[in-house]
Formats: sequence, structure tokens, C-alpha cells
Amino acid sequence: MFIQVLKSKIHRVSVTEANLNYIGSITIDQDLMDAAQIIPNEKVAIVNNNNGARFETYVIPGERASGVICLNGAASRLVQTGDIVIVMSFATMELEEAKHFKPALIFPDTATNRIIS
Repeated sequence: MFIQVLKSKIHRVSVTEANLNYIGSITIDQDLMDAAQIIPNEKVAIVNNNNGARFETYVIPGERASGVICLNGAASRLVQTGDIVIVMSFATMELEEAKHFKPALIFPDTATNRIIS
């Protein structure tokens, strides 16, 4: 049997931009992507802590060390600059593998969206 489990989470980052006129996605600082083991075009779930919105999109890499978290296209209607969001990716695996799998959990500084050492 296969099940879906949390693969990675970027917990509590601040939205830095919302760009309605860009083809849909979320732009994430490449440093955060690497730390969370998220790759370009990967499907992610987004939770907006400010308004409760939950939605899915795909990731495009942003400039390293920029702290960028930009919701693009229709998803930009579900956030405002400054909102706090959680970004999650999931993986499908065998039940026995899932029992021992450890997700990548990233807790950046919410003010700067940079990884806390």
C-alpha cells in the first residue's frame, strides 16, 4: 500500500510579494528550497495563517538569500504582502518506508525569511 506523507515544510514565512499578472506559481528563495528539499516545479500546498486560505500550486526558484516568497497568478488573490504562510510538499511511499521517514522541517526567521542557524 502507498500513502502520502509530509516530505518537507517551510514553517511560517512572510509573503514578500503578490503578483496577479504572472503565470501561476509561488516563487521561493532558492536557499529555502534547498533546505526544504523542494525542487523547481514541485507541487506544494500553501496555508495562509492570516486568513485560513489553503491552496496548491507549483514552485519556481527565487533569487538566493533574497527571502522572496511571492504568490503569482490567481494564488496572489489569496494572500497579502506580510501574511504568514506555511509551504508543504508531500511524497508517496510504501507504508513501511513512511513509518521511518523524517521530513525536512524548516523554521526560518519570519521577519527576513532567512534560515536560522
